Amino acid sequence: MKLVFASDIHGSAYYAQKLAELYEKENAEKLILLGDLLYHGPRNDLPRDYAPKKVIALLNGLKNEILAVRGNCEAEVDQMVLEFPVMADYAVLWLEGRMIFLTHGHLFNEEHMPCMHKGDVLIHGHTHVRVAADRGDYFFLNPGSVSIPKGDGVHSYMVYEDGVFTTKDLDGNVLETLSIRR
Repeated sequence: MKLVFASDIHGSAYYAQKLAELYEKENAEKLILLGDLLYHGPRNDLPRDYAPKKVIALLNGLKNEILAVRGNCEAEVDQMVLEFPVMADYAVLWLEGRMIFLTHGHLFNEEHMPCMHKGDVLIHGHTHVRVAADRGDYFFLNPGSVSIPKGDGVHSYMVYEDGVFTTKDLDGNVLETLSIRR
């Protein structure tokens, strides 16, 4: 199974289009969006080509490919225009015999952990900072932000395949990898 993870599009039509192209190029089975899809939020500058209506059309065109969770910038009005569920605070997947807890990061995060067993995986966005870490008791990943990266400023997304998470820049260059097989 191959999955693409992305977070924090924040209404950028430019970066949403880049993500759609990368998703197609990766030939993945699902696009997992970790929230903050349409609105830029009061703490962020406008991202490149801020055009939420274009992002809505693009994402609705991929509605059968998307699994999404709610970010802190999502509101009920977003669900009214998006044709796929976007209001769940978290989702759970099972990969490699491990629970993968998907959330945006504003409710559940390393300071406020969900209930997990040793070896489970927490994945969230929200901070706009990439992370791929084995914390001993759990794995923690953050794909960074597609449109408004913080930290080193590299726009990024993440791919899962065969027990390995690979974070890439938007040119497809590998930034970091993390195997969840021990």
